[in-house]
Amino acid sequence: RRETSQPPRPPAFVPGAMSSSEGASASPAADGSLCGYAGVEAILEKFVPPAERAEVVRVLYGANQGKAVQAMELDEQVKAAAKAGDFDVLAYKFNAAPEQKRAPRVTRIAMIQNACTHPTTAPYLEQQRGIMRRVAEMLDAAGAAGVNVVCLQEAWNMPFAFCTRERAWAEMAESAEDGPAVTLCQEYARKYNMVVVCPILERDSAHGDTLWNTATVIGNNGNVIGKHRKNHIPRVGDFNESTYYMEGNTGHPVFETVYGKIGINICYGRHHPLNWMAFGLNGAEIVFNPSATVGSLSEPMWPIEGRNAAIANTYFVGSINRVGTESFPNEFTSGDGKPAHKDFGPFYGSSYMAAPDSSRCPGLARHRDGVLITDCDLNLVQQVKDTWCLRMTARYEMYAELLNKYIRHDFEPQVIKDPSLK
Repeated sequence: RRETSQPPRPPAFVPGAMSSSEGASASPAADGSLCGYAGVEAILEKFVPPAERAEVVRVLYGANQGKAVQAMELDEQVKAAAKAGDFDVLAYKFNAAPEQKRAPRVTRIAMIQNACTHPTTAPYLEQQRGIMRRVAEMLDAAGAAGVNVVCLQEAWNMPFAFCTRERAWAEMAESAEDGPAVTLCQEYARKYNMVVVCPILERDSAHGDTLWNTATVIGNNGNVIGKHRKNHIPRVGDFNESTYYMEGNTGHPVFETVYGKIGINICYGRHHPLNWMAFGLNGAEIVFNPSATVGSLSEPMWPIEGRNAAIANTYFVGSINRVGTESFPNEFTSGDGKPAHKDFGPFYGSSYMAAPDSSRCPGLARHRDGVLITDCDLNLVQQVKDTWCLRMTARYEMYAELLNKYIRHDFEPQVIKDPSLK
């Protein structure tokens, strides 16, 4: 039975449950939910009996060491913080098989999704400070949970204003070395001895104040290890980001931290298989995909692409998306024949972790701020490599030969035509 009123806030964490939110809202499209539910998992849990649901989950989400990815219990302090802050916390564990010569290499990872706290008409500094205060609450929850590595969403400390093509939003850019967002993340890295991936709009003062879409990687001592700039820039629908920044120039760096080797494939790069592959060739064990994407454009791809990348490249993939609807003061168009409008529509959250063994955990809600915590045994990376031998059976020299031909102006596709065709 569907309720006619807005449902109460779901519990922060339910051990063993796939999702904590249920109930219909009066306007599902407006609140970002899925028919009034937090996501696909909540609908399955509500309407599919347990035995049948277990089989559906096995097919849809794979198995980790022979069973569905298991939920973890968290400390009461963490659950209390989530309840007080009105955000969700979910936690799951990815296991590896026991080994004789190596101890488990468990890294506790957090991914944070959040909405903007202020309308886009508020002063820019007020908007950014509001988001930073909100995210700080969730960083504290992650720290209290003993998280080792945390990744924030794309351009986390500002609205995703790049649809507007209005230059004034460039004021929200900052240094990738010592800007306010980076400085805040450094404080939390030192406070909780954790690595923080901090995606921002970068102002590159060394090169004429050029803008970049950048992720700064901060070590567990609060030091800046380095940065990566977004390799692929969308020009689709409302995502006309090249008005502000162009393709990055940092290659496919992998950052070796005390907790593992980390790559960052920012947003639109997830649609490019070779971009994923390059991080794997450079030795990544965990690749984050901090994103900002809306349901009308990409949601059918979302649960597939991160999982496919984890399988094909034999590493863990953390996919992070923001939530909420961001409405801007002025209408904009995108050359697609649609009427002028002031927002993208809702960002659909649904952040999740995928493992190299084809398993994945349930995602966060489509419409609520949340922290997803996963314990990932990095030994699973090598174990899956040894099982599937994808690197050994790949034909890199053949691919390289084709690509070298393809980038030439006189490239001719290798097409063998049926001689009976006219």
